[in-house]
Amino acid sequence: MARERPTALLLDFDGVLRRWDPAVAAGVEREYGLSEGILGEIAMSWGLLRPVLTGKVSHAEWMTSVADALAPSLGSPERARAAVDEWQRYRGEVDRDVLDFVREARAAGVRVGLGTNATDVLDADIAALGLVDELDVIVNSSVIGVHKPAKEYFEAACEALETPPSRVLFVDDEARAVAGARVAGLSAHRWDGPGDLRYLRAALRTSPV
Repeated sequence: MARERPTALLLDFDGVLRRWDPAVAAGVEREYGLSEGILGEIAMSWGLLRPVLTGKVSHAEWMTSVADALAPSLGSPERARAAVDEWQRYRGEVDRDVLDFVREARAAGVRVGLGTNATDVLDADIAALGLVDELDVIVNSSVIGVHKPAKEYFEAACEALETPPSRVLFVDDEARAVAGARVAGLSAHRWDGPGDLRYLRAALRTSPV
C-alpha cells in the first residue's frame, strides 16, 4: 500500500542542516600537541555524551568533563580547558542548499521541525547561525529528556509538529536514527548529501521532478 504524502518534515541538525569543518578541531589538536581526533573521541564517548543529550548535565559540564579527560595529556587543567574552549568557539556552518530546501518546503505549506540530539546551547547556536525564523518546531533531546533513536523521541516530535507519524518525513545522516524513525511509523531517509534533495523534493511534492 502506498504511503500517504508527507505534510511535515523532521530534519536532523548536525550532518544535515549544520556542517562541521574537521579542519577546525584538527588545528586545535595540532596547536596543543594532541593526537588527531582526540577531542571528538572523548566528547562523543557515550559515558560523557548520553547525560548531556538527555539534559542530565549542561553543555558546560560536559565540556568540563572533556577537559578533565584531556588534562593528563596536556600537563595541566588550565591548558586542557584552553584547548577545549578554543575548539568550542567554532559552532559550525549552515548548509545553504539544505536551508533553501527548508524554505521551499515551508513556502509549500510543509511544517518543518528540527529533530536533533543536542545540548542546552542549541538555541544559542540556532540564533548565532541565523536560523531562528527558519523552522516551525525544534525538538531537542536535552529538553524532552529522551534521544534518537528512541520511539518516544519521535512520538514527541510528531506531537510538536501536530502531525501523525504517517505524514512525517524524517531525514538524518545516521542509520540508527533512520531505523528508529521507521519503527515509530515515520517515513525516513538517510541523508548522504545535497544530491538527495531532488528525491526529497519529490517526496514532499514541493517542486516538479
